[in-house]
Amino acid sequence: MNKTTMLTTGAVLVCSLFLAGCEDDTYAVKTPVYDSGLPANTLKASEFEKAFPLQYASYRQNDESSVMTEYKGSVNFRKNDGVNPLPKGFKAAQPYLKNLWLGYPFMYEYNEARGHTYAVKDILDIDRINRYAPDGKGNMPTTCWNCKVPNISQWVAAEGDGVWSRDFNDYRTKVDVMNESISCATCHDTTNMELQLYSIPLKDWLARSGKDWATLSRNEKRSLVCGQCHVEYYFTHKDNGPAGKPVFPWDNGFDPEDMYEYYNTHGANNGPFTDFVHAVSGVNIIKAQHPEYETWQNGPHGAAGVSCADCHMPYKKQDGKKYSSHWWTSPLKDPELTACRTCHSDKTPEHLRARVHDIQEKTYRQLLKAQERSVKAHEAVRLANEFEGARNARYEELMAMAKENVRKGQFFWDLISAENSVGFHNPAKALDTLMSSTEYSQKAIDLCLEATNAQIAANLAGDIKDIVPPILELSRKLQQDAEFMNSHKWLTYLPVLPKAEQVWEGNKRIR
Repeated sequence: MNKTTMLTTGAVLVCSLFLAGCEDDTYAVKTPVYDSGLPANTLKASEFEKAFPLQYASYRQNDESSVMTEYKGSVNFRKNDGVNPLPKGFKAAQPYLKNLWLGYPFMYEYNEARGHTYAVKDILDIDRINRYAPDGKGNMPTTCWNCKVPNISQWVAAEGDGVWSRDFNDYRTKVDVMNESISCATCHDTTNMELQLYSIPLKDWLARSGKDWATLSRNEKRSLVCGQCHVEYYFTHKDNGPAGKPVFPWDNGFDPEDMYEYYNTHGANNGPFTDFVHAVSGVNIIKAQHPEYETWQNGPHGAAGVSCADCHMPYKKQDGKKYSSHWWTSPLKDPELTACRTCHSDKTPEHLRARVHDIQEKTYRQLLKAQERSVKAHEAVRLANEFEGARNARYEELMAMAKENVRKGQFFWDLISAENSVGFHNPAKALDTLMSSTEYSQKAIDLCLEATNAQIAANLAGDIKDIVPPILELSRKLQQDAEFMNSHKWLTYLPVLPKAEQVWEGNKRIR
């Protein structure tokens, strides 16, 4: 073999090895197995510090609650408040959140999430869970604990599926607030630290899909442990399973149309599923959660095999040891964008940051447009519902179609609103979904005009912010004030609550 042949053969071999590394499942990385010295089902995060000091130190970085990015951050600002500065509000707010969720506990309070270590503290303090009921009930199901603590799988194992529909406040006193939040036991077998699922709805979906956790690749697992919670889900109606049990609506696929189709056959008596009835329009609404997993998976990074952990748990080195950072946060908080530049090493941090912000700016701009059109659609239905003039002969049919379009338009908007990357995980899907949302909402408006022979057109002319101003303030305490409830025409559709004092503070009953 001459020198040229040897060089050519060597080059082909090197390229072949490089390309093989890009093929799915060609190179199986095995997770190291540890003897943690801890018993199975250890729940308290502090128990892991001695065995895993570097990982635990990075985990405690989730305690910070002051670092902001351009559109989001760790300050739990009110997500509808673009008027007041931090920590109360923020420039990248969505003003109409309370309007669109009127009639559902999200109307009381919806804040930016802080780090995962605050998951329990923040849900105990948020106004969505009723802290004023004299009987101590939260009027929300135990299911709301599912993504806050790994304890819930043990509660279900001990008490059965009846746990899901019990009252949320029944379990307030059973949790160590800052030490049993989302932590090691959420993703690891605590005896050997192998990746495992605690999530019952994800286990159920894997079983329905014919997937076996034990045979999945390590890379799939490094995303699915995040996909235990960073997903869209709903609570089953008693006609479709144990009441209040969380289910992932993925049987038809992961795109908005797929999930919407699923929801239309999984409510009471196998009819359309409904989270709440909008107080003003009477439309049956689906409240979206936070579908990061569904959005990411066929976006640029997900389709390329980049896992959630690659970006949100980058490798670090300290004292000659390599470990995964357990500060689960935005890569944008790192001035050097280390996680991004693991792959994009030819780009500067400034260039990469500008690219992310460009995507987020375009998404946010369209998000506000879709939100405003959805509000206008609800107002159109309200006006058409109450219209007493000469109606179109097909009024009932047209109004049924209008309400369906309002429902679909709001769900599509909400999927992007609730998703935590402001479009970055999947720019094409985000913009397409928001465009569809706007079209459905406009269709609803057109149908209402047709149903009323366009006689409500004058009431809908102009800027929606003048027709229906954003509701900036609303809480359970304010809803006890009759004068306040007359301060906005939409608030008059809600009942005035009886006077009541706060019963719960954190996980302690104070009355």
